[in-house]
Amino acid sequence: MIKNIVFDIGNVLVGYDWKRHYLNRKYPEECYEEVANAIWRSKDWDEYDRGVLSDDQITELFIKNAPGQEQLIRMMTADYHGLCYKKDYAIDWINELKGQGFKVFYLSNYSYKMRTDCADALGFIPYMDGGIMSCDVKVIKPMPEIYRLLLEKYDLKAEECVFFDDMKVNVEGAEREGFFAIHFKDKAQAEAELAELLKRE
Repeated sequence: MIKNIVFDIGNVLVGYDWKRHYLNRKYPEECYEEVANAIWRSKDWDEYDRGVLSDDQITELFIKNAPGQEQLIRMMTADYHGLCYKKDYAIDWINELKGQGFKVFYLSNYSYKMRTDCADALGFIPYMDGGIMSCDVKVIKPMPEIYRLLLEKYDLKAEECVFFDDMKVNVEGAEREGFFAIHFKDKAQAEAELAELLKRE
């Protein structure tokens, strides 16, 4: 029996607007692709989410990937305010699921710095029953340990959990650990797939 809903945060309950984040600081739009590849499309971003490197260390790694954008990268990693926004449906969806009798958790790759600077966007967390962020446990999805840590921390059974994540690799990681998992594309699609799962119980 499905009792628990587990949400990824990024691109599911929170959106990101990277272009606006630096255009507001008067940097030209043509910087976007170089910075994108240097930062959040690089493997170094995984180390940032794991919380095993300091902010200064990770900034220097990003700069090595795009030395011509040092000033922009330093600005971005120093201040993520304005980067994230809470999805309009986040709190209502959480409350709706809880009203249906589910417990609601989060399991997310998130760095310390982004969590601090984007606190307003994460304002739905007090409405949830708990969760784990990668920076607190030093492992990231799709590493099997992070799924197991969530189960152990809240005494959950994987077969009683449905996990929503926008990245297929993380969905597959959850499935390997025994979760039901849905590759999130939008709220309507996720709700429809959840309804189908519940019908099969």
